[in-house]
Amino acid sequence: MQLSLDHISVTDTTPSRLADIAAATGCSGICPFLRSMAVLPAMPDYDLVTDAAERRATRAALAAGGLTVDLVYPFTLARRTVVADFEPALAVAAELGGRLANVLCYDRDLARQIDRLSELADLAEQYSIDLAIEFYPPSQIRTLADALATVERLGRDDVGVTVDLLHIMRGGEVGSSMASLAVPHIRMAQISDGPAAMSADRIEWEAGLQRQLPGEGHFDIPAFLTALHRDIPISVEAPQQAAMAAGVPALERARGAVAATKAMMIKDNRRV
Repeated sequence: MQLSLDHISVTDTTPSRLADIAAATGCSGICPFLRSMAVLPAMPDYDLVTDAAERRATRAALAAGGLTVDLVYPFTLARRTVVADFEPALAVAAELGGRLANVLCYDRDLARQIDRLSELADLAEQYSIDLAIEFYPPSQIRTLADALATVERLGRDDVGVTVDLLHIMRGGEVGSSMASLAVPHIRMAQISDGPAAMSADRIEWEAGLQRQLPGEGHFDIPAFLTALHRDIPISVEAPQQAAMAAGVPALERARGAVAATKAMMIKDNRRV
């Protein structure tokens, strides 16, 4: 059973510690942030691009746990983004064995958005890294349909889509999105759970800080897994701010998230 531990599930860790926890919980890979993010305040202050010691520690932890790097963050395109600035991060991602970079798009100009994505894909290609566009309701690529349309416009085999079940549930196109999950452009799938509805002003809070574990909420996770192509990598992306604030250690939180996700994957016989 192949499962990755997403950094958002335990944001209070460095990449090397994330790898240690992933191995301890029986995961096969990780989806790390290459540098800490202000929007994730629990993250320790680190930057793999400039911190050679943490890069060495992360490589050692990956090797010790037999882990892969399945997706790397953050690659965010906005109006003033200079794509060349991403090259050091792509170099580090390649050094760690990463082959898929997650991309969020906030640029409102569609033509410039496509141009920048193409430029980033060209740059990433030099490091044998593909792009995975993540649709996200607060961004400018809000739904799976938007992401698939963007991929079609780009017309490249090295650009696909990251599909997060939470974003499907909050994007307002649940039925059509679930029906599109078997398309070949899907490159990574992320699982969490939640209430049937969430107010618009809490969507970003939920996405980054507090989700429910698989099986605790109202999402149809079995249908999601069944609709995906069976070879799509799966990660658990379930931040637990309340448990963190209560002092629950990162390893314990990760164990709960991984166990809950694996229980859902076992129900999908194709994933056993």
